[in-house]
Amino acid sequence: MTATHPNRFFQLARWLRQALFLLFALTLVAGALYTARFGIYNETLARVGGLGLGILLLLTRPSTTKHFARLLLDLALTAVFVAALVRYAMIANSLEFGLYFLVPVDVVLGVGALVVVLEMTRRAVGLPLVLVCLVAIVYALFGEYAGGMLGHAGVGVDSLMLTLWYSFDGVFGRPLAVVVGTIIVFIIFGTLLEALGAGDVLLKLAMRGLGWLRGGAAHAAVLASALFGSVSGSAVANVVGTGVVTIPMIKRTGFTGRFAGAVEAAASSGGQIMPPIMGAVAFIMADLTGIPYLYICLAALIPALLYYGSLFACISVEAKRQGIERPDRSLLPRMVARDWLMLSVFLVPLGMIVAMLILGSSPAMAGFWAIVAALVLGFALNRQARSLTALRAAVVGAANASAQVLVAVAAVGIVVGVMNLTGLGLRFASAAQALSDGSLLMSLIVMAMACLMLGMGMPTVPAYLIIILVMGPAVEALGVPTVAAHMFVVYFAVMSAITPPVALAGYAAASIADANPMGISVSALRLALMGFLVPFAFVYSPSLLLIADFSVVEFTWALLRLAAAIWMLALFAGRGGRWAVAGMVGAILLVLPGLLLQLAVLAMAVMAELLHRLGKRDPTKQTTTLGP
Repeated sequence: MTATHPNRFFQLARWLRQALFLLFALTLVAGALYTARFGIYNETLARVGGLGLGILLLLTRPSTTKHFARLLLDLALTAVFVAALVRYAMIANSLEFGLYFLVPVDVVLGVGALVVVLEMTRRAVGLPLVLVCLVAIVYALFGEYAGGMLGHAGVGVDSLMLTLWYSFDGVFGRPLAVVVGTIIVFIIFGTLLEALGAGDVLLKLAMRGLGWLRGGAAHAAVLASALFGSVSGSAVANVVGTGVVTIPMIKRTGFTGRFAGAVEAAASSGGQIMPPIMGAVAFIMADLTGIPYLYICLAALIPALLYYGSLFACISVEAKRQGIERPDRSLLPRMVARDWLMLSVFLVPLGMIVAMLILGSSPAMAGFWAIVAALVLGFALNRQARSLTALRAAVVGAANASAQVLVAVAAVGIVVGVMNLTGLGLRFASAAQALSDGSLLMSLIVMAMACLMLGMGMPTVPAYLIIILVMGPAVEALGVPTVAAHMFVVYFAVMSAITPPVALAGYAAASIADANPMGISVSALRLALMGFLVPFAFVYSPSLLLIADFSVVEFTWALLRLAAAIWMLALFAGRGGRWAVAGMVGAILLVLPGLLLQLAVLAMAVMAELLHRLGKRDPTKQTTTLGP
């Protein structure tokens, strides 16, 4: 009899957590929709309340664990965090007018709140971002003893807590305001589309539209991931969401599991650079730069098309190399009348977003009416969506994704607050500029490496924020347009999802593809090489972004060079190791400045191709091909 008591206790605890989680989820979603429609009622309430709900969602997220110690830990963290929120509410008015000096209880609760934020960051995002935050805090407290460039005037615990917790310069900074005011609405929009059945229709459309090509299943997977990845804003979530269908489909057409996983990982990662939604980064970029959101989408268009064009080219070459034939059109899924109607659940709201933005509406307002349109169309066209289960799935999915973004951005606020408090950001930018000795190429390489290293262990948004705030001023000082510098950082933060050894998107695809995750990551890296070159191209040729120093001649010449680079990367890679290396070197040289060098590379590439084709016609010569 006594043995059943622990089980009953944990069942009761699980039920209570589920109830609280659903309550917090509904509150977060309702608050985001209200804010999007009517605006922010109170800035402090929006920022503090938004992060509070995000933390409480993670603390009450249903768990199957039966460890009593873990339950006690969660209860203790909840108690500390709620106490910190209550204390913040008590002194909020005084803080707003700057007429309050922290007392010991404020400092203790502020420290406790930051501990909770870091623990939730570890659970939601991983350890790397937590370590970065801890290094920042230690530097703030003890950096005065560092001396030299790293030394600062000294920061006490009171001043640190006032900045990081009790002001809008730390965890409650501007990035968190953008998440609360705009990004959560689009997270809700993305999860709602999936719950309403739009994802299945997009996949069927992609298969019907591109499935007839050689290696068509892989082409369809790229298109589907590009469409839905732009809305979802997470490479890993996109891999898991669409990959369960696309990866087995690619394998059935004759590709290896490794290649199938690589295609999905590379395509899903690129969703965050594909307009019009671009995940969450575009909204934060618009806030940081002051450039209208629509202009950022326009700037991202051509580079994104080049990236996905290179994926299509690589797939076509690989399909031909493996002897995969075009499938029978009669075997492809057909789009019936209901499917075309269901497609409106995705297209109509997306069109509304673009139209409302052009007419001058805020992104949040456009997102709100897009959600309303999607709900109306989804309920009208899909009976399965007219259920509490479907709505609950959408609410829970939106709450989970929103909580992770809220916590990640709050953790980044710790780093930003320390940099502003100590002046480290400006000194680091000056040091980076001195190290590069005025060389734009060296500055870009340093920034790219920093993006890849940080991005390997954290989502795109925090990696982008940290790097652009530290390195952005140094790059812009060398004459790079603001939008180009920010877009450069976004690209490498996105590409980190498929960069070994971490490669989160590759590991997510490995479990579905039943292949080695490192092998998938290496293959995805080869497929996505254009994603590493395009950022350098639009820094040296800003006309590619359409909104910065546009020149028709520069734009046309840049497109021709990048088209040649895509051709070399795709075609040469299938001819063996030497050809692959030559293709990569040639593509890199085509991206770098220097007209004579670019013309020489193009001439050599054309000559090499002609010699290769002549060699194939000569029966006395043979070429050896190597697999991917």
